[in-house]
Amino acid sequence: MLVTNAVQPGGEQAKAFFSGPEDGRFVMVNLLKFKPFAEYADGSDAHITGAEAYARYTVEVRKLLASYGGRSIYSGAVTGILLGEVGELWDMIALAEYPSLAAMSEMMRCPGMQAISHHRHAGLAGQLNIRTRPHVRDEVVAEAP
Repeated sequence: MLVTNAVQPGGEQAKAFFSGPEDGRFVMVNLLKFKPFAEYADGSDAHITGAEAYARYTVEVRKLLASYGGRSIYSGAVTGILLGEVGELWDMIALAEYPSLAAMSEMMRCPGMQAISHHRHAGLAGQLNIRTRPHVRDEVVAEAP
């Protein structure tokens, strides 16, 4: 399995993601890898860690998320792996719930997001964003004979 961290999706990747079927609420799993030290374009705050720069982004993005009908569900440090193998562990995992693809897309393009994205770029070495959809509990899976 090839795993490639990225900070920003390419145009085609974003287009394919946001043009997918609209099927309501979903949870985005964010696997985050931080830079050892923040790298702001203007050279400021080079003494803080990438995690600290990203924390600045997190404070504000949670407010934006709520204003678009979403919510932050969980975030925590990755402390180990029990099953499987990866070359390098991510530093943190964060779960965010969005009401719809349209709401997420709108939030990503809003002026508030543009105003804070420099913290994200300063702190992140890369990440994976995985969209998940809840199981419908009433679905019955046919059993094999």
